[in-house]
Amino acid sequence: MRVLTPEEAAFAEAVGNLSYCNPFLPERIQAERAAAGDAFVPHGDVWSMKAGEDSEGPNIHTIAARADAMAVALRDRFREPGAKPTVRDLSLYRDLVVYVLYYRFVDDLLALVQRGLDPATERLDCPALYRRFEKECRSFLDLPGVDLAEEDIAHYFACQYQVRRAFNLTFNWIVGGSMATARLRAAVWQSVFTHDMRRYRRVLYSRMGDLPVLITGPSGTGKELVARGIAMSRYIPFDPATGSFASVPIQGFFGINLSAITPTLIESALFGHRRGSFTGALEDREGWLQTCGPHGMVFLDEIGEIAPDIQVKLLRVLETRAFQRIGDTADLRFRGKLTAATNRDLGAEIEAGRFRADLYYRLCGDLIRTPSLRDQIADDPEELRNLVRVVAAKIVPTEEADRLSEDVLRWIAGHLGKDYPWPGNVRELEQCVRNVLVRGEYQPLPRTQQPAGSMAGFLADVQAGRLTIERLTDLYITLVYQQDPNYVHAAERLALDRRTVKARIDEAFLRALDGE
Repeated sequence: MRVLTPEEAAFAEAVGNLSYCNPFLPERIQAERAAAGDAFVPHGDVWSMKAGEDSEGPNIHTIAARADAMAVALRDRFREPGAKPTVRDLSLYRDLVVYVLYYRFVDDLLALVQRGLDPATERLDCPALYRRFEKECRSFLDLPGVDLAEEDIAHYFACQYQVRRAFNLTFNWIVGGSMATARLRAAVWQSVFTHDMRRYRRVLYSRMGDLPVLITGPSGTGKELVARGIAMSRYIPFDPATGSFASVPIQGFFGINLSAITPTLIESALFGHRRGSFTGALEDREGWLQTCGPHGMVFLDEIGEIAPDIQVKLLRVLETRAFQRIGDTADLRFRGKLTAATNRDLGAEIEAGRFRADLYYRLCGDLIRTPSLRDQIADDPEELRNLVRVVAAKIVPTEEADRLSEDVLRWIAGHLGKDYPWPGNVRELEQCVRNVLVRGEYQPLPRTQQPAGSMAGFLADVQAGRLTIERLTDLYITLVYQQDPNYVHAAERLALDRRTVKARIDEAFLRALDGE
């Protein structure tokens, strides 16, 4: 015998879909529409952080209030003598309660997120908050015939904290209203929770550390920001006995820029070393792979720069999770998650023999690509205005940000034009805003020093006669190679030796073409 009416079942199902969908894809808005019904207020195709806005959409409070009232009514109905809810009734009700509990505790969870991102926080205790959550959880889910264990409640609590944290970080850190940016936010969310959040909550929450992530994209597009967001959004278990989480999110990110230090120091930073194992090793040292706990993440920036011998050792870590410190023979175990980033074409690096194919396939268990600023602006011309406003708000007080934004946009329109390729991406835009603030102008790199920013920029240089024959040859060889990234094939088309093709590839132009 069903306990839910058809109308209640339809609403509960819509709320369940809302709870478990990717909040940064159009499916989120569709789920809102289904749950809100005639009360739905349109507010765009996706949730995006724009200047002057916050994360609350216009439909959230309406849906949450209705869901709360229905959950209370169904709880009382389930406890009536003779009530026999079906398996589907209980499943729909449980999803409804998950949503209700989230919004009953949403402000408390946000405060917990802020504590977890505070560098001063050494231990994340919240026994009083958990006791309130446990009481509410039991009031809804302690039903006849339903087995609700303590570990189930602790897991619900940890999941609610993780969802609030992941949403807050993804929404606020990856800013922009273009669909290119929306797809990036959605990719980050899937990297944390997969495309199936129900399966994630059931079994995958403790296994995501086994899946490495490879982040690719042009320089200056926020690859490290994406990595930090993933690292600080990981699932962290809660222990009811101690009233605390197993770790603090901000303590779980260990980043290394592989292009900034020598191979010996890279190896030491990653694997650690024993005293006396090389010149300057004056004491034993733990590497990040040893320091990183089970809920942390090691981030390897510029993975395309790593030396071949270190690639072999890193491959062993990914395959067996075992490694050794320099100068030691004892195996240690890596317990965390590994993420890498590069702006290089790793396919070309593999073909050139500089990067191992087996390491690449181990790294890209999950693959994210960050869009260029040019892609974002092409997708939505208003995106430049929005991003300038966001950057300005980080530099000057809120009341001055609008005036600074208008100064910057006016200068860009008058001196760079709407077709400027922004070869330095968001990093260059930030520099432009600072320069206009200080000097009233921005001086980009002279064209002769700039990497070719796009096909349009290359053609404009050709038409204007700005290229030497040597430069023209390099860029044309790169263009042909990019169309078919095989040195032999490119050499045949160009009637050149393959070694000449390999030597004359312009890596910056190649990355720009790949980005388009």
